[in-house]
Amino acid sequence: MKTRKVIIYSGKTFTVPQGIQRIDTPSTHGWQVRYQGTKFFSDSSFDEAGDATQSLAAATRELLNRIATMPAPVVLKRSPSSHKSSGLPPGISGPIVVSRGEERVLSAVLSVLLPRFGSTPLLKSIYIGTENTYTQAKYRAALAAAKTLRAEAVAIYEAAATKARRRSANAMRKELASARSTR
Repeated sequence: MKTRKVIIYSGKTFTVPQGIQRIDTPSTHGWQVRYQGTKFFSDSSFDEAGDATQSLAAATRELLNRIATMPAPVVLKRSPSSHKSSGLPPGISGPIVVSRGEERVLSAVLSVLLPRFGSTPLLKSIYIGTENTYTQAKYRAALAAAKTLRAEAVAIYEAAATKARRRSANAMRKELASARSTR
């Protein structure tokens, strides 16, 4: 799991996992978990001196529990862009006219962007028909196939993102346990 160094108002330095932010305002000091919602852990709720160490530990436990029980948030588009005028779902474009073969026969295809976790997306073409065989029925069938292909790829992407996030959280959990046992 990614971590970063955070220096708080008192000058103390902490190693903080991704998904936890420091909040220091004149009225409050604490750590905020930002993973599938937010939860604030105030320094003063753990001791009167307002030590940030215990609140960070509680925030880290909350983050690890959320990662273990909730799907990873993904940044894939859920709805079409506002400037997209075709009415097609996100990740699907077309129909696109392409030229195939030596005879330069024009064909229509739908282009589908298939996300792949950890690597570049794959661009797949779904054939609709030539200029002589293109029909609305073939277009609707190609669109249904494109939607299915995209939905399957998104589900695989989300599952892989969740699995990777949980694997990194388990590694952090083991690091924290070994650090506690060496004290």
